[in-house]
Amino acid sequence: MGKPVLLSVDDDPGVSRAVARDLRRRYGEDFRVLRASSGAEALDALRELKLRGDTVAALLADYRMPQLNGIEFLEKAMDLFPRARRALLTAYADTDAAIQAINLVDVDFYLLKPWDPPEEKLYPVVDSMIESWKDSHDAAVEDVKLVGHRWSAPSFRARDFLARNAVPYRWYSVDEPEGQRLLAAADAGPDDVPVVITPGGVVLRAPSDAELASMAGLAVEASAEFYDLVVVGGGPAGLGAAVYGASEGLRTVLVERDATGGQAGQSSRIENYLGFPNGVSGGQLADRARRQARKFGVEMLLARDVVALEAHGSKRVLRFDDGSSIAAHAVVLATGVSYRSLDVAGADGLTGRGVYYGSAMTEAAECADQKVFIVGGANSAGQAAVFFARYASSVHLLVRGPSLEASMSHYLIEQLAGVANVHVHTCTTVAEAHGNDHLEQVTLLDASTGERATYPASHLFVFIGGAPRTHWLDGVLVRDERGFIRTGPGLLTDGRRPHGWTLDRDPYFLESSLPGVFVAGDVRADSVKRVASAVGEGAMAVTLVHRYLEER
Repeated sequence: MGKPVLLSVDDDPGVSRAVARDLRRRYGEDFRVLRASSGAEALDALRELKLRGDTVAALLADYRMPQLNGIEFLEKAMDLFPRARRALLTAYADTDAAIQAINLVDVDFYLLKPWDPPEEKLYPVVDSMIESWKDSHDAAVEDVKLVGHRWSAPSFRARDFLARNAVPYRWYSVDEPEGQRLLAAADAGPDDVPVVITPGGVVLRAPSDAELASMAGLAVEASAEFYDLVVVGGGPAGLGAAVYGASEGLRTVLVERDATGGQAGQSSRIENYLGFPNGVSGGQLADRARRQARKFGVEMLLARDVVALEAHGSKRVLRFDDGSSIAAHAVVLATGVSYRSLDVAGADGLTGRGVYYGSAMTEAAECADQKVFIVGGANSAGQAAVFFARYASSVHLLVRGPSLEASMSHYLIEQLAGVANVHVHTCTTVAEAHGNDHLEQVTLLDASTGERATYPASHLFVFIGGAPRTHWLDGVLVRDERGFIRTGPGLLTDGRRPHGWTLDRDPYFLESSLPGVFVAGDVRADSVKRVASAVGEGAMAVTLVHRYLEER
């Protein structure tokens, strides 16, 4: 594999030569600098680089190009190299277009022409793009091979874990000749899947999430025993708390069991998040938040499951499932919620083999020309329906209630109505899932008529409510009857503070029944289940952490 690529695209020959010259002067020793005279030519070059297994670090595209302008080119380029950093070259008069590009295709920067001298106006931007790319796993993990079976639940889990953590990999099915050749070379068989082969040739058979994380260069061990702040959970609330905590000088570590982004990170498109008028995917939002957190020095531990919280004087201790622990002055719990299990006959045994919880976007290609069923009536289900409608022949949204209005945003209801191959079935639930090695059929129940009907099905995606994962806090923090953690005024009974409260004040608004432990996002009782409010609560929790620390 050669040097990573910096690619510039401009239809003006003079500008094109100047960009390439300036880039080679500064970066030619470590990067291969390529240039193209049109978007189409650049896309051809990117396809060839992809086939050869090369990596692309950064793309710089002129806005005003015929046939395919810079925004359109960068949008198409994302499909080939999603982790390459992107910049738009634009004249002053086109700055509105540059701002639109930042929202539409997640452009990282825009550069105003001319940029003379490059030392002041070009290189600082490209330096930032390269640094950001190096922080991504595209730079660290060049060619991870994952061999598995389409209907293997562990294989799906491995694919999902790598994809959600932005770790690039190549998928090989055991049913295909190349997959069989790789298994033979690894001295493994179909019963060993998933099999992961690292760029250095190390073979992992049926690896755990922690082993996958270590292989991919993700941190799984803390660098210290004590921190100012531990954030548990890497969704919007947790990332918000981590960014604000670290940016305000707190030594911060974020602990996440699966992948940063949480359920929001699996969303194909969030349309109503402030500042993104054209919407933003959950993955893009999570990636930006990760990069921002690293910029401020947040330490991130992945594939770590917290199983206990203890108070030792003013110290708060969190214990992991392997018996190790970390401690801090303060803790923010932002563990979110999990989709509830589809409690019907046949579903449990088919989980990861046709029945999926959440969007499972790694399955999109497998849904091509298939009939897809989605269970749920809230925004996450609606967003998934719009996403899978691009691939499936038809998408059937199964809603328990009589309408979508009670649980889904108006904009999304209108959007669904405009997608021809999405069909909404109200008063409808799944009664049974059928299949041997994988999902083959679903039986649906129409509550209004009592009728049952069975349909062929290969994919069933479930989005039914959220259950908090707080059983490990039993007896430690006050929770409501559903397991959500009570905070602030919700802890007071007839003006009395919670049992065991040791401070001469009421709990702060986001503070739990244990002083110094704060709660943000969906896991908090009576919270607003929206991405924006979760981020806001994460930021507010850090403000309250500072107040708490000042009291000590």
